Amino acid sequence: MPTLSEKQRDRLPDSKFGLPDEHKYPMPDKSHARNAKARASQQEERGNLTRSEKEKIDRKADRILDK
Repeated sequence: MPTLSEKQRDRLPDSKFGLPDEHKYPMPDKSHARNAKARASQQEERGNLTRSEKEKIDRKADRILDK
């Protein structure tokens, strides 16, 4: 997965994040989308993410992965 510098991440539009209000789970490409799904699953299991937040991230990632 290509790394995102802080500057690159800051330049991403809100639409490129799984949780745009919090600027969490950036998904500028397919590898980041796969990673976001994996991290969201981990965070839901730990109780740090609600089911609806995880589903929102998964839907966004799935749209990117289907392209």
